[in-house]
Amino acid sequence: MKRIVWMGIGVAIGVIAFRKVSQAQASLGPEGLNRSVGRLADGVYDFADAVRAGMRERETDLRSALGIESAEVARR
Repeated sequence: MKRIVWMGIGVAIGVIAFRKVSQAQASLGPEGLNRSVGRLADGVYDFADAVRAGMRERETDLRSALGIESAEVARR
């Protein structure tokens, strides 16, 4: 009975190791590199977009607190 349990544990570890190795090989190829660079570029773009939105919101808050008209209202 103990041998069956240890054999099952060995098979499970082997399957997990095989999946990890397959994932590592996929990420090292050109397609994996393209995916990684694409994810990084998307992350940077999303971060920059969030920073711009925060800057606009904070500028609006500061202008309203100081009683200054925004540039868009002043142009009209």
